[in-house]
Amino acid sequence: MGAIMHLSFDEVQYQVEAEGLTIRLLPKEYALLAFLYSHQGRAYSREQLLDQVWPMEYPVERTVDDHVYRLRKKLSVLHGLEIRTVRGQGYSLVLKEQTGLHDTVPAARDPALNQAMRNVFGKYHTYGQGRSMMILARQQDVLGYELDPFYAVYLHFVQGDVEWLLRTEEYPWKSRFYFLLLFYMYTGDSGQRMAYCETVLERGLLPVNHHTELEILNIVDLYILDGYIEKAMERLRLTEQFISEHPDYSTFLPYAIITLMFAHIVAESGDAVIEQLAARLETSILVEKPYLREMGGFRIATGLWKLRQRKHQDAERYLDEGLAILEKSGFVPLQLHALHRIMHYVDRLGDDKLRSKYKSLYQAFFEQFLGNGLLQTLETAMQQALR
Repeated sequence: MGAIMHLSFDEVQYQVEAEGLTIRLLPKEYALLAFLYSHQGRAYSREQLLDQVWPMEYPVERTVDDHVYRLRKKLSVLHGLEIRTVRGQGYSLVLKEQTGLHDTVPAARDPALNQAMRNVFGKYHTYGQGRSMMILARQQDVLGYELDPFYAVYLHFVQGDVEWLLRTEEYPWKSRFYFLLLFYMYTGDSGQRMAYCETVLERGLLPVNHHTELEILNIVDLYILDGYIEKAMERLRLTEQFISEHPDYSTFLPYAIITLMFAHIVAESGDAVIEQLAARLETSILVEKPYLREMGGFRIATGLWKLRQRKHQDAERYLDEGLAILEKSGFVPLQLHALHRIMHYVDRLGDDKLRSKYKSLYQAFFEQFLGNGLLQTLETAMQQALR
């Protein structure tokens, strides 16, 4: 199956990127293309486009034709994209399925090159550079390599494409289940999530590597949030032991210790314990493993600790820094996860000001990635997976 071109939009510079090319547009050209792209395959009349792109303005229908003409000219360097004139209906943007790389790019047939690219993706994955992975994937046709099937799915998880993960038929359910499960853990019914994850583990419904990640890391958050602190502490002790005995899992250590720090914050352990964990992370673990995701997560945990100490100004600064780093990483699920942790703890402390702020951020994320009934579809899919 061929790939569909992806456009990357920069709303500050009014430019789009695709196939290794950057195309600068005028503001209304940009707005028109963005609208058609977000509704690709559907035809819109001139009047409808005027309402969408020129609201509260009074241009004539000829304005749409002029902008379409200029867009077609500027986008002509991109293969696989067309703004079609649909007789009697208007204009429609169509992205064509492109032929396989093996048919057009000789480098795609080079096993050594493809293995090298898998290694590069692996490095970016380890360092938590989701944006880097996305940029590299979007240059696939230009660079001439075959995208590894795991990353073909994983990148949809990174960018929060829950709808694709639910509905694609290009990849089997088993390769998508774990990523959907993580979204369910951050957004689903709080009364069912932990039991659901434990059932998944009991039945062995995940591939071995994903089963291990859920068992030694992901489920611990649910133990903490649901009040099973001692169970979380014991699991994290076993997790650290497991990591020490399995060097292939050493990259999980920063996340495990940050989660342990979070557990002690929620458990209201003494400051000395938390200070020790923070110092270990700051002076040792994150120096040896400077992963972008974990650096953001550490700041989030530090912010929650400052909040517990009633140092509200410092707390808000650390929390915002952590969220900014996670945004820079490009990992949408981790931003959702961080906001989930923040909201839980802010609710616990009853801080109305911060509750309002971070609840609004969480809600905006939720609406963007799981709105319009998508959460209900996700929950249904999760229940069906246990049948």
